[in-house]
Amino acid sequence: MLDTTSRSHADLMDETYRHQRIIYDLTRKYYLFGRDRLIAGLAPKPGSHVLEVACGTGRNLHLAARKYPECAFYGLDISAEMLASASDKLGNRVQLAQADACDFNSSALFHRPEFDRIFISYGISMIPAWKSALRMACRQLSPGGQLHVVDFSDQSGLPRPFGKALHRWLAKFHVSPRLELKQALSACASGIGGISQHQDLYRGYAQYGVISKPY
Repeated sequence: MLDTTSRSHADLMDETYRHQRIIYDLTRKYYLFGRDRLIAGLAPKPGSHVLEVACGTGRNLHLAARKYPECAFYGLDISAEMLASASDKLGNRVQLAQADACDFNSSALFHRPEFDRIFISYGISMIPAWKSALRMACRQLSPGGQLHVVDFSDQSGLPRPFGKALHRWLAKFHVSPRLELKQALSACASGIGGISQHQDLYRGYAQYGVISKPY
C-alpha cells in the first residue's frame, strides 16, 4: 500500500507514461545506453535471486531472465501503467509488485527478505529521494550481494550543445541526472561495510556503479 507521498509520485509517473509506455522500449534503446552492459555485469550464480528496482516495462528483466535462466527474478515499480506493460511482456517468469523504491518490504512483496543481486537501470534519475532508494536497496542485499546502478552522467566528454539539449528533453519526463552518484554509492557502501566502484561510460554520457556487500 502506497502512502500519500508515494501515491502522488505514482500518479505523476502513471500520467507521464500512460501512453509513452506503449513506445517506451522502441524509443529508449536510442539513448538509454549501458543497460546491456549492466545485465552482463550482474553475473549471478545459478540459483540466485535478482531484483530490479524501478523495472518499468520489464525490458531489462526479460533480457536478464533469458541470459540467466537458472536464477529467480523479481521487479518492482511505482507506476501501475508501467507494470501493466511489464506483466504483458514477462508473464509468470518474473514476480512483479507495485511499490515505492524508497520504502518497500521485500518480505511482504515477494516472501523474500534479501537478494543476491539488485539493479536500478535509469531509475534513480526519476526518483525524487534517490539516495533513500539506494540505501533501501542496500538493506535488501544478501551477504556477498551486489547493487548495480546505471544512469545518465554529466556528458562532460560530449559537445556542450548536446548536453543542454539532452537535459531539456529529459526534463519533459521528470528525469534529472544524479551527478553525485559516485559519492552516494560510496556512502551507502560504507553504511553496510562494503565497497563501491564507479565509472563513466561513453565519454560521460552514462555512469555505472556497483556496491558489493561483504559476506
